Amino acid sequence: MDDNSFQSRSSLKARALCLGERIDLRALEMGRRMAVDPLVVAVGDHGCAALFRYGAVVHFGLEPVEEAAFIGRIQPFVGEPYDQPQTEDLDVVLDQKREGTFENDALTLRQFSVEYLQAVADVLAKSVVLAHYEAGVAAAFDLIEPLVVDLNKGHGTRRSRDLLRYIGSTLLIQQRMVGRVEVAEKPDLLWDQPDLERLYVRLQNEYELKERHLALERKLSLIAQTAETLLELLQNNRSHRVEWYIVILIVLEILLTL
Repeated sequence: MDDNSFQSRSSLKARALCLGERIDLRALEMGRRMAVDPLVVAVGDHGCAALFRYGAVVHFGLEPVEEAAFIGRIQPFVGEPYDQPQTEDLDVVLDQKREGTFENDALTLRQFSVEYLQAVADVLAKSVVLAHYEAGVAAAFDLIEPLVVDLNKGHGTRRSRDLLRYIGSTLLIQQRMVGRVEVAEKPDLLWDQPDLERLYVRLQNEYELKERHLALERKLSLIAQTAETLLELLQNNRSHRVEWYIVILIVLEILLTL
């Protein structure tokens, strides 16, 4: 497809997928590149796709068969692929009078240029990655809740390995969100295309990227603090048991010498 293929169309379907932890863009060879940062490649007869190193893909104008073939081609380059990838769909409508508005769940754009699609793709990619982490954090809450209930009832827990795993998982998610996805940061695209900033901010607000990122950070912090507290209590209980064992041994030794 050429860069003007979308200009004759009045609407497009966009879909974002969170395929895995990362995509090796350097090793990927996907036909003609239409743009970089984010990388956009031509796909099928009349479509294109933006690929992100943090594991997300956003494609425009693909039929289901074309999507399946495209995902199959890039799958070998996806690191730590997810069994059930998160997806997000969006209808995009051409409207030269209005831009960045949502009507009947469809986004209006003044033009379907590659730069405009890059801006849309960046927001959709971040949104679908946030959805993946939100689901993971919700599952972590469900797993750690029984431990908190046991503590509230005065029962101890011996699952130190689980607690360490929760702490490690929360730290890993935080590292990936800040170091790879950079959810709260504006893309480099806006430096070269400052006229797209208003559209980007509208999309960012529509998908509540900043609010969701902050909420996720708070939940991750709560999980980590809870797990650390439980682990500390567990270690203290074990320390007290060791002290009692030592006292008992001393008493036994004294009794044996009598």
